[in-house]
Amino acid sequence: MAVKDVFGSNGVRGVLVLRSVNTKGKRDTREIRVHPKLKQYLEEYNPNRRKEFLFPGRHGLLHIHKVSADKILRDTCVRLGIEGVSTHSFRRTALTRMSDAGIPLRHIQEISGHRTLAALERYLGVTEKQKQNAISALDF
Repeated sequence: MAVKDVFGSNGVRGVLVLRSVNTKGKRDTREIRVHPKLKQYLEEYNPNRRKEFLFPGRHGLLHIHKVSADKILRDTCVRLGIEGVSTHSFRRTALTRMSDAGIPLRHIQEISGHRTLAALERYLGVTEKQKQNAISALDF
């Protein structure tokens, strides 16, 4: 992601534009609102604005490669004794938390960029609490 995609003349942008060339399917450009906490973290991160990329690679000329980002995360998790984490885990967790909070699946689909609800639903497990809440919602 380029620094200019995140930072404008007034600081962190309120909406991030994910250009189609940077999305998995390379089909649609998407706009994602920036969560207030993420905005705060980005303001604190405050990358060198003369650099092109928000997360530059080893030599600073190109963006960090996804394999390198994954290796950094995995190495960190090993040092901390955390198992079962990948860069994709964060996406899955965010979508699951939205679902758990009762956000309509159609809204989550728009945010995540999944083309179909079926594709989104493969991410989301049904928890015991959700099943219990569904049964409790019945009014006889």
